[in-house]
Amino acid sequence: MRIFLTGATGFIGTHVIPELLAAGHQVLGLTRSESGAETLRKAGVEPLQGTLEDPDSLKAGAAQADAVIHCAFDHDFSNFIANTQKDARVIRAMGEALQGSDRLLLITSGTGIGAPGHGELAVESVTNFDHPNPRIASEQAGVAAAETGAKVAVMRLPQVHDTHKQGLISPLIEGAREKGRVSYIGDGANRWAAAHVSDVAKLYALAIEQGKGGEIFHAVDEEGVSARDIAEALGRGLGLPVASVTPEQAPEAFGWMAMFAALDMPASSAWTRQRLGWTPKGPSLIADLDAMDYPALTAA
Repeated sequence: MRIFLTGATGFIGTHVIPELLAAGHQVLGLTRSESGAETLRKAGVEPLQGTLEDPDSLKAGAAQADAVIHCAFDHDFSNFIANTQKDARVIRAMGEALQGSDRLLLITSGTGIGAPGHGELAVESVTNFDHPNPRIASEQAGVAAAETGAKVAVMRLPQVHDTHKQGLISPLIEGAREKGRVSYIGDGANRWAAAHVSDVAKLYALAIEQGKGGEIFHAVDEEGVSARDIAEALGRGLGLPVASVTPEQAPEAFGWMAMFAALDMPASSAWTRQRLGWTPKGPSLIADLDAMDYPALTAA
């Protein structure tokens, strides 16, 4: 297939590319710059210049493809709500390009939206648009696109990690350095699901080949890593004290991250593994946090 990949030069997209090429697919990769285009050419990918701020540029890419993997997202979490709305506009635009066709649009969301509540694991069969994660806007746009005749599937992500990036944990590291301590809320029992980026990339490739419209996949290896375990790993790596704070102290301790820090986001991938034959093999989240070169990260 000829696959249009947004976020082709990003954290996940750069890992998805070799998976797609190894499977014999052609890749049309979105990039916003000429330097990004040159990087893609060297990787064996045809570049398409465009931006999330210009949905028509992504619509043009989708129109040229047999399938679309939408990984791109503006990860300025301090402006998260506005960025989810921008993502929704992009999804609607690409959906328009694929209306009435058999070409799959695989969009990206967060596992929390599969949470039924009451501390239960998020599952693929649940779509909870009352969840506090603003990323619901992406899935709502996907539903709208499907209703107008596009074939849409969803990849829900946990904290995707290696020894350089870890989803929401990366800004936690920045905040801990600024405050001189690593914090968690209450007893730190709230959990975040996680998966290594190499396993997530493999799952995107499986889903675009085997997925069907209306299906939802969870890219989850570890169902839930506690906030306290994460904080203690960061404390070890950063050489900083680790302490509990109350919910009332969270805004001071976490800044804009306070809206995420207390969320309990465990998730299952049992159905996804059975459906696609996916078996994650990468390192655990804590293993990657322990293996990070924190001084080099600071220098970067």
